[in-house]
Amino acid sequence: MLTRRDFLGSTAAATGALGVAGCSAAIPPEAAAPFAELKSRSAEAIPITTAEHLARQERARVLMAEEGLDAIILAEGTSLTYFTGAKWWGSERLFATVLPARGDAFYVCPAFEEARAREQVASTPNATPLDVRTWQEDQSPYTLLAQGLRDRRISSGRIGLDENVRFVFADGIGRAAPHVRFVSATAVTAGCRMRKSPHEIALMQLASEITLAAYEATWKRLKPGMTPAAITELSKQAHAALGFEGAADLVLIGAASSFPHGSVQATRLEENSLVLFDGGCDVHGYKSDLSRTFVLGRPTERMRVVFNVIKQAQSAALATARPGVACGDIDAAARAVVDAAGFGPHYAHFTHRVGHGMGMDGHEWPYLVRGNTTKLMAGMTTSNEPGIYLAGEFGVRLEDDMHITETGARLFTPQSHSLELPFARA
Repeated sequence: MLTRRDFLGSTAAATGALGVAGCSAAIPPEAAAPFAELKSRSAEAIPITTAEHLARQERARVLMAEEGLDAIILAEGTSLTYFTGAKWWGSERLFATVLPARGDAFYVCPAFEEARAREQVASTPNATPLDVRTWQEDQSPYTLLAQGLRDRRISSGRIGLDENVRFVFADGIGRAAPHVRFVSATAVTAGCRMRKSPHEIALMQLASEITLAAYEATWKRLKPGMTPAAITELSKQAHAALGFEGAADLVLIGAASSFPHGSVQATRLEENSLVLFDGGCDVHGYKSDLSRTFVLGRPTERMRVVFNVIKQAQSAALATARPGVACGDIDAAARAVVDAAGFGPHYAHFTHRVGHGMGMDGHEWPYLVRGNTTKLMAGMTTSNEPGIYLAGEFGVRLEDDMHITETGARLFTPQSHSLELPFARA
């Protein structure tokens, strides 16, 4: 079985034999310019257009009618960006988009931020001017919003609140519009966002490819003695060389990998260490989330057994995922493999759900968890990440993102090959 050292040695030898200009067989790959072999792919990423944002608003209106909602209210967060294009950081000042089921959207904005809001919010030339309602620092944004609702002939009825609307904002609006009933807007926001367009899927495909390439480039440069922080920084540089912000935010070494989200104990890379990477990147607002587990040297037989079980569990989840199947059934398929191998029952060692929705948020709808009866639909995108965690020993998690097609499911990235060569192609 080839190891990482064997692989890198053969790569270096081949490079020297080819006589690449400026390279010498005596110079190891690690001594070359940082990530000189990686080329930026930023030109491949096409941003979401204004037309797409406006089409999403029309789709939201269809769902509002189905849910009996008169409007939805969005504050800062990814749903605001999804529907309007605006990227707004949250503060104690209310910035809100109100999208009525009938009529144009309007915006409630601090007066000193009006120019920035108009610059960001999606609108089309020659269309109705944006209705941006501004409030000064000594005025109430809530009465302004309530008046906007009345101007849209909404003085009562049901208003959906995005899950990111803070309680203080909801309470203020409720006091200003006492005859309005507030309910969750998730049926509308998630109803739109769960099913990705071909454009969104292309951005997520690129994000996954970027992260996998950055992981591999980082893996090639690992040396005993490195700390998790140093490895994370290296992965950040690899992502940057590929043109995007991202990193292996979690680098778990040895027994720390038995904690799914890491341990506070200090660790350093050693020969024959088991290492777990988890992280991703952002491509025009769309995320990747990948995990790779490997050994810097020779794995134990127990490590091999656990890795193979997890790889089979990931394959079982992938094979089960298709339109019409309940989300909980994907979790059950992966968990059955783990249980049959003696690492169950239930959450004994496979301690978390098998996956979560992916998109503009790293975790979003739908969730592949026991009991979730939501049916998968073509266009949905989720992680597929079974794991086994053995306290005090090690943990193995393999995570790829996948999207549901009309006939099944497809991973954005190739499955991990082995503990020794996680990035080799079968």
